[in-house]
Amino acid sequence: MSISIEDRALAKTHAFHSARTHGFVRVAAATPVVHIADPKANAEEHLALIRQAGEQGVDLIVFPELSLSGYAIDDLHMQAALLEDVERQVTGLAKAIEPTGVVTVVGAPYRIGDSLYNCAFVLAEGQVLGVVPKTYLPNYREYYEKRWFAPAVDQRPQMIRLGDSSTWLGPNIVFEARNRPGFVFGVEICEDYWAPLPPSTRLALSGARILLNLSASNIVIGKADERAILSASHSARTMSAYVFAASGWGESTTDLAWDGQATIHELGASLAAGERFSMESHLTIADIDVDRIGLDRLRNGTFADCAKREIDIDTVQPITFEAREAASSGPLIRPLDRFPFVPDDPKRLDQDCFEAFNIQVQGLMRRMTATGAARLCIGVSGGLDSTQALLVACGAFDRLKLPRTDILAYTMPGFATSEGTKSNAWALMNALGVTGEEIDIRPAAERMLADIRHPWADGQPVHDITFENVQAGLRTDYLFRLANQNKAFVLGTGDLSELALGWATYGVGDHMSHYNVNGGVAKTLIRHLIRWVAKRDDMASAAGILQAILDTEISPELVPAGADGKIQSTEGTVGPYALNDFFLFHITRFGMSPSKVAYLCHQAWGDAARGHWPAHHPEADRVAYDLATIKLWLRKFLVRFFQTSQFKRSALPNGPKVVTGGSLSPRGDWRAPSDGTARVWLDELEANVPDA
Repeated sequence: MSISIEDRALAKTHAFHSARTHGFVRVAAATPVVHIADPKANAEEHLALIRQAGEQGVDLIVFPELSLSGYAIDDLHMQAALLEDVERQVTGLAKAIEPTGVVTVVGAPYRIGDSLYNCAFVLAEGQVLGVVPKTYLPNYREYYEKRWFAPAVDQRPQMIRLGDSSTWLGPNIVFEARNRPGFVFGVEICEDYWAPLPPSTRLALSGARILLNLSASNIVIGKADERAILSASHSARTMSAYVFAASGWGESTTDLAWDGQATIHELGASLAAGERFSMESHLTIADIDVDRIGLDRLRNGTFADCAKREIDIDTVQPITFEAREAASSGPLIRPLDRFPFVPDDPKRLDQDCFEAFNIQVQGLMRRMTATGAARLCIGVSGGLDSTQALLVACGAFDRLKLPRTDILAYTMPGFATSEGTKSNAWALMNALGVTGEEIDIRPAAERMLADIRHPWADGQPVHDITFENVQAGLRTDYLFRLANQNKAFVLGTGDLSELALGWATYGVGDHMSHYNVNGGVAKTLIRHLIRWVAKRDDMASAAGILQAILDTEISPELVPAGADGKIQSTEGTVGPYALNDFFLFHITRFGMSPSKVAYLCHQAWGDAARGHWPAHHPEADRVAYDLATIKLWLRKFLVRFFQTSQFKRSALPNGPKVVTGGSLSPRGDWRAPSDGTARVWLDELEANVPDA
């Protein structure tokens, strides 16, 4: 089917393809070249950067502290000529930037009565929306701000005259877009966020999802790391985005130096960091997900409780504005993991694997010591999940100083078990030094199929769900009886991804065990856990077989290969686990709508050449998925997750939570009715996601 030029144009301009549709706000931290005590020249630098930001789709831009006058001008701050020119440039700049549609926050000294304040001016709609004075003035070591400025002492905003108009002044102002839900921001200045209780904490509790910091902040060795830590931790604690802009080239170096650090953080994670020590004006840009921030706050009752306890709503002044709305297509400007459960950064991946493996091992150790069990039974298929569970069992037995021979591992070939997986299972059991045995379940399965008068028993090629579950159920039945016989307990192997999809035989099947170490681990992470274990020195003898298992296609091996020789493919039935894990993370962790999940997935997976891949991810698996494919599998995921498989998750065996994305235990992160419907999610998907 060919697509016309008109159809392609329509697809690109569809609201779905615009980040703004999905709750993103594009922000910029500006680093202008500073002209000392020259407001007009500084205003020109600002205007150029604001226009550049507008062309790049920026919604909100923040400049450094005292950016219109320069910070390190000392007693020149008290000069009437400079203060008068600053006021002219503020009002002139507000009018000049109106066509760009960019909400702009600049720094300047401002005189009110007989006091001078270090202020942030918020400009939009051709006017000054509000003025935020600095609350905490540093007056120690190299800082002497109280020589010139007065602190903001009155928390309740007040009206002031600015030129020919009036505007609000105060530290407790929250700026909110009338036409863009969640586009709400607050402002503080430099030292404010070094305080034990930054003003922005209360701004966040008052509804601000984006916090801006206009900073001068001279540079000394190690300070850049300190700023980044503060920004990251503050965005995590206040459940917000934090945008930091420090002064750079052009500031006076009479006694200090300036690096122009610019950072953007969201919920503790770094989205962007600008070039430091640059001699040119530049922007640091990122897309902030204010929708995700709101959803995270919604899930965190502590945030709302703290707001009720700490905020006097009568002292907070909301100011509204009209934000730009024009749809903008193109890639998101922010890190976006293809694999939410598998970080791209090799060091972080190594740390995550270390923690995940030891969480699994510790969970099993505690259950063994609590029950007094010294043996366990496990089914080993030669696939990923049973391999990981067996590795965890070995880790637990080693830590408890129990012999691995008390791990009773059984491979149980059925009607579709291949020689490859069976030999892999045996090679793995031998390499790990566990007690391995083989039980051929085919005679028992044949007897059961005959007893229930299944067509297959009469020679008919019927490979239905009953045919599959007879085999899956027998394997679990054998394991439980073997556990009784050997005074052991059954170790489960099913993973988080399978639980989300309901890809397990309920009750007497792989759904059930005495303890399941994999239930909190996504399939995509299990691959990397096995790679991580394989690299350990004590696993040298098993490294080869572990790699062979990783190279094997995922299959339940319950249905014999067809005439074309193709084996039963799990991903051919339920969809690629890479996509399913992506859907699972964003839907359960944040409660995102299907259309937003589809948008993010298309951004992450639409182009294999864009973005980063986890370390050691096979080149052959570095693929792309178009929107139609994503929508197809997301539709199937929604049905399986919300409608057909919750009853299995409502009766899960115990097992530890492992990933930040959450668990699906009814005693943990996920509680849902077993008799629900997927209609509302399917309707939202169809209404808001195009086919291309």
